Amino acid sequence: MTNHQEISSFIWNVCDDVLRGLFKQHEYGDVILPFVVLRRLDCVLEPHKDKVHELYNTYKDKIEDPSPIIQNQIGLSFFNHSQYDLSRLTANSLKLNFQNYLNGYSKNVLEIIENFQLEKPIEKLLKNNRLYLLITKFKEIDLHPDVVNNHTMGQVFEELLRKFSEMSNETSGEHYTPRDVVKLLVALVFAEDKEDLQGEGKIRSIFDPCCGTGGMLSIGKEWILENINADIDIRLFGQELNPQTYAICKSDMLITGQNPNNIHLGSSLSEDKLQDKTFDYMITNPPFGVSWKSEQDFVEAEAQNPQGRFAVGTPRSSDGSLLFLQHMIAKMETKGSRVGVVFNGSPLFTGDAGSGESEIRKWIIENDWLEAIVALPDQLFFNTGISTYIWIVTNKKKANRKGKVQLINATNFCQTMKKSLGSKRKFITDEQRDEIIKQYHFPTDESIVKVFPNEYFGYTKVTIEQPLMENDAPVLDKKSKLPKADGSLRDFERIPLSTDVETYFETEVKPHLPNAWMDRTKDKVGYEINFTKYFYQYKPLRSLQEITADLLKLEDESDGLFQKIIKR
Repeated sequence: MTNHQEISSFIWNVCDDVLRGLFKQHEYGDVILPFVVLRRLDCVLEPHKDKVHELYNTYKDKIEDPSPIIQNQIGLSFFNHSQYDLSRLTANSLKLNFQNYLNGYSKNVLEIIENFQLEKPIEKLLKNNRLYLLITKFKEIDLHPDVVNNHTMGQVFEELLRKFSEMSNETSGEHYTPRDVVKLLVALVFAEDKEDLQGEGKIRSIFDPCCGTGGMLSIGKEWILENINADIDIRLFGQELNPQTYAICKSDMLITGQNPNNIHLGSSLSEDKLQDKTFDYMITNPPFGVSWKSEQDFVEAEAQNPQGRFAVGTPRSSDGSLLFLQHMIAKMETKGSRVGVVFNGSPLFTGDAGSGESEIRKWIIENDWLEAIVALPDQLFFNTGISTYIWIVTNKKKANRKGKVQLINATNFCQTMKKSLGSKRKFITDEQRDEIIKQYHFPTDESIVKVFPNEYFGYTKVTIEQPLMENDAPVLDKKSKLPKADGSLRDFERIPLSTDVETYFETEVKPHLPNAWMDRTKDKVGYEINFTKYFYQYKPLRSLQEITADLLKLEDESDGLFQKIIKR
């Protein structure tokens, strides 16, 4: 078996042969994925197995840590000094020997194994006499790099991840973004940089602050290698909060030849493990509408630092989406970076002028970093049917994009799936993705693409005051002799930045409120992006004749029920 589909199918069948009836379907991945990793590592280490065991026993009592010597001797960044591997384990003393095997791994692999949280699954397999059966099945697959190269191994891992995620619809969206969405995201991020990514000796970095199982990073690298430059050196970096998905991501890096040390565990917001590091590209799908209250003290403390990531403002604590975007902007290269992020609708418009959300939008747009937003079809994700959007943010806009924001309405670019997967009922085909990218580069259809100047999204929120009246006369302030404002009549106008405030007041407010005035000391500039408004298409109301015809048709179908209701 060298084809990734054959290997994936074989491993998938192991679930039915060994795990069915013992584990729930959504738990299969917790067992199978770690064993895929262990088998791959065994196959890589097999030629060095006896030598490593001998070296370890020679040096373990002589020096505190023999790891550097062993790694230097075998030319690998990891090893296992146990006399066992999956192919050498037998049914005898399996519990003891299997633990001995796991404990024999080098520290970098042990950390991955610990975060897989295998203790309970292994205990259940042992108790039900299934562990050796599972090991026997995995012995049948040769995953040595000479047989299954890194690219194919990555495909196997991704295919299994996809299947396990589909079986766990209620939680899969938290750490698995559907492939069709990721492909569109990476195409939007990298397609604009084709010239820069071509050539020999190029090194570029990609970072995902919510990397989950690493799918976005892997697909991002794959897209560049397949579509732009097969010889470029792409280095992947990520951080993940969930220990098990972190372990999967780090494993993926390890078994496909990436540097697993570039993947870190912990919250990107309050435990930034990549401080002071910048990246060429950043892509992510942060959790939608998730509270950051548990990290509020840290985030707000950093917001007080003028040089901090969140100095411009913080969103409401019920949704941390925009914090992740600020985090990525802080990691943009001075020479230029491109950022692609999947959001729900909230970051577009939540928060009035002066709010944290509005201040963040203002900061991004006034710095001319917002390049494009793509409205996606609904029902694309496994665990939610809500509408989503891709934001493209960059500090190296091309000349023709400077001072502008491109909006793409791709809500109809989808097909209905033959079988729903949780909330996912639609998908974006390759052809539809290509058309979206075409419209991104060469907009021709105004019903799909609109381009606006940056200031189009801004407005001045002006306070309109009216006099406090007494006996039909304004009450005057004793010192200033000016009319006192009646707080109950106070109102606000949101005046587009492209419109002169004084002119607007004279033409739109004064004719209706002749005694009103503006308190310009309270002016606030806000920004919002109202996708629905910009792409709204008026649909005429149906005529009375059409409605009557439909009612009569229903009457015929219901066998006179309508007439019976009327007679009552």
